[in-house]
Amino acid sequence: MRSERLIGALRIALSFIHSRYRLQFNRREQLEDWQAKQLKYFLQRILPKTQRFKDLTVTDLTALPLMDKATMMGNFAGFNTRCLSLEQVLPIAREAEDSRDFSPTLGDITVGLSSGTSGNQGVFLVSALERQRWAGILLARTLPRHLLPRLLCPWRAPLRIAFFLRANSRLYTTLASRRIDFAFHDLTLGLDASLERLNTQRPDVLVAPATVLRGLAEAALAGRLTIRPTHILSVAEVLESTDSDAVHAAFGVAPHQIYQASEGFLGYTCEQGTLHLNECHLHIEPDWLDAEHNRFQPIITDFSRRTQMIVRYRLNDILRIAKTPCACGRVERAIAAVEGRADDVLWLPDLAGRQLLAVYPEVLRRALLMHGATLQEYEIHQLGLHWQINLRTADDHANLCVTLSASVHALCAQQGLQPPALSFGHWQAPPPHAKRRRLQILQLPEGLPCTY
Repeated sequence: MRSERLIGALRIALSFIHSRYRLQFNRREQLEDWQAKQLKYFLQRILPKTQRFKDLTVTDLTALPLMDKATMMGNFAGFNTRCLSLEQVLPIAREAEDSRDFSPTLGDITVGLSSGTSGNQGVFLVSALERQRWAGILLARTLPRHLLPRLLCPWRAPLRIAFFLRANSRLYTTLASRRIDFAFHDLTLGLDASLERLNTQRPDVLVAPATVLRGLAEAALAGRLTIRPTHILSVAEVLESTDSDAVHAAFGVAPHQIYQASEGFLGYTCEQGTLHLNECHLHIEPDWLDAEHNRFQPIITDFSRRTQMIVRYRLNDILRIAKTPCACGRVERAIAAVEGRADDVLWLPDLAGRQLLAVYPEVLRRALLMHGATLQEYEIHQLGLHWQINLRTADDHANLCVTLSASVHALCAQQGLQPPALSFGHWQAPPPHAKRRRLQILQLPEGLPCTY
């Protein structure tokens, strides 16, 4: 057992060194050459180990069909190298969710459930070796320089990490070691249940969804939380500017982001505060949504995985590309924003009534943020040509409804859109463990084609 822990720690350390210090590219061409070599090995040596691809000889990645969560779940055993069926792994994941004990594994395989934000839960598989590699990569990409001595120097106090999420996993607890004091906080228990533990641990690093970070910031400003983390990471949700400002005001630290999903570790924030795609370990094809190449849905191939195949997997996220290179010098793509999911895009007819045009989440957010602190919370549900807007305000609700209606009409005029019919209600807080969804389309307007 002790030898296994030493081997695991060594693998994490080697993965950390490789990702942080060896995978540094000065030109985009160097990165693409590295990707090409990794993809060649992956296509020739790893992919044929699965039932789905065992009879294929593939030299060109684009020759493979696109896949998504439904494809994966429909042929689960065919897309993993252990030939594990959904019937074998799903009970383990569901038992962990019910018992809140996330330690059991299937041999060396960790089984987890995705959050199912879009209504369809997925299952992910990660081996012990992949967990250790992931831990090294994550630390290499997200840990700031000033915290490295806490990780590397045995005479210093261990690095303290507080981690908030709906569900724990052996994947996350791989980070725990003699040099890392890792504390998981179960969001299903609510934030108040964590405040005493946080004050006792005094974490150096705070990792949580954006809405949870904002709740912790409010607790700190109210004097119920006394922690002073020096590094804060937002996960699992879109980090809005209002969340970032609240966290910075409470802790004096601007939050960075981890772009992570059950499909892999997709992106990280550099020291300049820019979100970069993790292209040293992933190949990402942009499926552009507009002629200007501003927004795209990523199609990812994770050539570093050896258990569950993520090959030309189309994510439902919408990413907005940065218009200028990042000052940090990294050649991995810089992302201006993860705007949300494709089903967060709302649709309205153009002025001629010939087609539906997209109303992107970031465009709506910017318009609504003009109301400042008056608009505390909101959500918009679209049903055909009708928008139901639920909001919370500390001021007059009826007055805000009037001004918000004017903002929506002004935005539609600016974008050349027919305004929707509007109804207003009161915003209700979701359960603590639920992801925030500001926008949701329940039914498209009928009879018109969609044009991004």
